[in-house]
Amino acid sequence: MKFTRSKAQDEIPTSSMADIAFLLIIYFMVTTTFAATRGLDFALPKEEDTPPVIEKEESVLIEIRPGGAIVVDNKPMQLNEILDYLKPKLERNPMKPVIIRPEPTAAYGDMVNVFDELRQGEEKIGIQVKNISVPTQREIERFWY
Repeated sequence: MKFTRSKAQDEIPTSSMADIAFLLIIYFMVTTTFAATRGLDFALPKEEDTPPVIEKEESVLIEIRPGGAIVVDNKPMQLNEILDYLKPKLERNPMKPVIIRPEPTAAYGDMVNVFDELRQGEEKIGIQVKNISVPTQREIERFWY
């Protein structure tokens, strides 16, 4: 008895592939539960006749100008003088905000040097500078002044 072998087809039948995909999409759409977005749940505070007094907290602004010039709170300073200037302010408020604002044409390395100097505060003056921020150029253009 001689068996004959049928030759395998070269093509994959894809004629009903689109129909199957469409039916699967419909099946999952029907069986899926659509949850309505509820938003955030929060309680609004009750109105008070006397609103609380909020004191304005001044931050320390460190400007880095082209050529490596550093100005802290409108006073020109050297890099090694910044922590001595910050020490009494940080003793009163350890979370005092320190903002590093480099000019767009200032060297990136100057900003990194100031940031590194602030990070070494605990070693040099015994107080860690915890609240350092560097605003982006977009934030400066939108919210500054």
